[in-house]
Amino acid sequence: MNIRAWFSFTRRSAAAGSKTTGFQQCFSSSALRDITSGDYYCLVRVWGIAGLITWARRAVAGDIHKLGPFRFAALVVRVTTAVIALHGLQVLVWAGCYCWLCLPSWESDLYFSATSYTTVGDGDIILPSKWRMLGPIESILGILMCGLSVSLLFAIATRLVGNER
Repeated sequence: MNIRAWFSFTRRSAAAGSKTTGFQQCFSSSALRDITSGDYYCLVRVWGIAGLITWARRAVAGDIHKLGPFRFAALVVRVTTAVIALHGLQVLVWAGCYCWLCLPSWESDLYFSATSYTTVGDGDIILPSKWRMLGPIESILGILMCGLSVSLLFAIATRLVGNER
């Protein structure tokens, strides 16, 4: 079931006087799974990390032993900048989802998405009850993606420093 079909189903159920809560509707269908693990979010992360790994391998191919401290620092800064841009893109994907599903303006969508993704969660913007589980799910995925980014940076730094010995 795609998200549009699910959304129209929940609207029809509410109009018909269905007694199920938004929480039950969220977890009784595949919409939540489609949003969090489906199409856009995973593709952004997979393509982004794969592209970064490919780029880093090409950047140090052949002359990894000849990298001086400035080239090493420049490489780490470039990878870090790319990782931050990738996180920003993921926040934009989530904000688009919120805009499409439940929040009225892009400003509130971006703000809510950024605070959820970074686990700040101020609580000044609250999602409608049937979509409330999206905030914690985005927070969990944000933590996991930040951990993956740190491990990527650590692997690159370890490989570069390890080759000096």
